[in-house]
Amino acid sequence: MAMATVSGKGWIVIPKEVRERFGLKKGDKVHIIDDYGSIMIVPVSKDPIAEGYGMLKGGTGTEGLLADRRWELEKEERGLPPPLSER
Repeated sequence: MAMATVSGKGWIVIPKEVRERFGLKKGDKVHIIDDYGSIMIVPVSKDPIAEGYGMLKGGTGTEGLLADRRWELEKEERGLPPPLSER
C-alpha cells in the first residue's frame, strides 16, 4: 500500500508507482472523493468520449434485466423462498 504525507499547505505527493500505474502526468486532474470516512483520489478522464466509445455495444443490458425480472416473477408464482441474501 502506497503512503503519502500531508504538508503544512495540505499538499500530498502521489507516489511514483501509483502515478505510473494510472498514467498520471504533470497537469493531470484528479477528483477527491469523500467516501464516508475514506478519501478516494480518482483520475479525471482525459477523453471521456473516447473512453465511452463502445460502451453500449451489444445492447444496453435491458434484455438481461428483463430476464431477471421474469425469473423472479416465476419464482414468486411457484412460491419458492427468497434467496439467502434477502432473508
